[in-house]
Amino acid sequence: MSALDSVDSLLFSLSRAFCTPIAVFFQIQMEFSWLGLACLKFGHRAGCFEFDDGRQCIFNFLLRMMEWKGCVICLLLALGWALAAYVRNREINRMKKSMKAGNSFAFLCHDINELEHSYQVNLPRVSVVMPLKGFGEHNLHNWKSQITSLYGGPLEFLFVMESTEDPAYHHVSRLIEEFKDDVEAKIIVAGLSTTCSQKIHNQLVGVENMHKDTKYVLFLDDDVRLHPGSIGALTAEMEKNPEIFIQTGYPLDLPSGSLGSYCIYEYHMMHADDFRYDRYGVVSGLRDGGYSDDMTLAAIAGAHKRLITSPPVAVFPHPLSSDLSFSRYWNYLRKQTFVLESYIDKVNWIMNKALFTTHCYLSWGFVAPYVMGLILVSCLAICTFTELLSMWNLTRIEVQLCNMLSPESPQLSLGTYNWIMVFMALLVDNFLYTISAFRSHFSQSINWSGIRYYLKDGKISKIERNKEMGPKFTDLAWKHLYGGKKGAAPKASFLSSLSRSLAQWRQPKKYDV
Repeated sequence: MSALDSVDSLLFSLSRAFCTPIAVFFQIQMEFSWLGLACLKFGHRAGCFEFDDGRQCIFNFLLRMMEWKGCVICLLLALGWALAAYVRNREINRMKKSMKAGNSFAFLCHDINELEHSYQVNLPRVSVVMPLKGFGEHNLHNWKSQITSLYGGPLEFLFVMESTEDPAYHHVSRLIEEFKDDVEAKIIVAGLSTTCSQKIHNQLVGVENMHKDTKYVLFLDDDVRLHPGSIGALTAEMEKNPEIFIQTGYPLDLPSGSLGSYCIYEYHMMHADDFRYDRYGVVSGLRDGGYSDDMTLAAIAGAHKRLITSPPVAVFPHPLSSDLSFSRYWNYLRKQTFVLESYIDKVNWIMNKALFTTHCYLSWGFVAPYVMGLILVSCLAICTFTELLSMWNLTRIEVQLCNMLSPESPQLSLGTYNWIMVFMALLVDNFLYTISAFRSHFSQSINWSGIRYYLKDGKISKIERNKEMGPKFTDLAWKHLYGGKKGAAPKASFLSSLSRSLAQWRQPKKYDV
């Protein structure tokens, strides 16, 4: 029997298995090359080759699998966003009900009795550590929202930066001088990191300088805006449940017009004693080769079975740069995938690789049907509409929640969103995620705010600083990383120009707060 006959016999046997009802169940569980299938499909339709019944059955099976997988992913995303919208909408209803009952400060707390002096004097001390790098268009407004918190307990703010040459230094100094009679705040110069990322180094130096009576420490990025009652709400949750190890939240990204800003879809409160006594290896895990604070702490929490929570009010406006280019978005995405290459132990390595595989699978599984999904265009369009409707509903509710939590601030609006661009950004983001993840895996290096980090065995092994060759600005907020003469704006790429053209008819020119 010839080799070709053997192949035909094998295909015939497989065709009988693939055509059974049980095979349909596993259609969305397997991965094949969508590009190869598209080429086969084109060649078959063009008459370049023909299939017998067995091979035709297998071919149709693979096509159906790839075409339906994207629909399933869309519906799963829609379900997740719908559940998140339900939780946040429930919080809005609670606030409305409390306001109708006469509590005008429902955006601070649901029980107005908690505003009594007898309650406020017993609130624990909180230290807010803010690692800074550079200065951008939204930073000053963000910092003011952070230091003007209405938390009634003892509160201190620690602005930590690499050196006094950081562009943020003089702006923070003036801000502290402006609020010196109302806010306990100071600047801490951390120096250069040698064994971990600069951000983690700044955080650890900030913890070393916090007040001796601090009970909770809040690590806060400088690119998010706080609501007046945010610190109080987080502290209340920590007081209710002492078993909480990390309490975190999520940014409500406010796009500003470019395609990159639509593709970007950062803070945690912990017990201060966990750092003072290095419980669970928190300090050593971060200090000894740590690259990402979020991923490292999550790995520690998982290894020691500690609790991570996120209250429904932990949604914070995160305005993006008005001139975010595609190249800066790409470097931001590379930093997000690069964290999967860092780990603290074998279990963490396995979890990261599982996340790497799953996300890459789902990302390209999400994109593939839009490339070859013309056959099921009507079904895919309905599923996509359902997904975007769920996203719009979640965004609408989160915008409403943020407005109610900060009634004194300019009201946010859905008018900054162009939903056609949102849809395009979903495709671009998920397609590029896998490429970025593989790039991170093979390069084992990343440029973060002008500092290049190299990994070896999951830990930082080398750090390079070169002001001449490195970037002059950060990726998202376009903050100046070094002092001196302001750099010229980069030339717009073709993709950025195309993005602005697509959005010009509806998108505002600039997000203004």
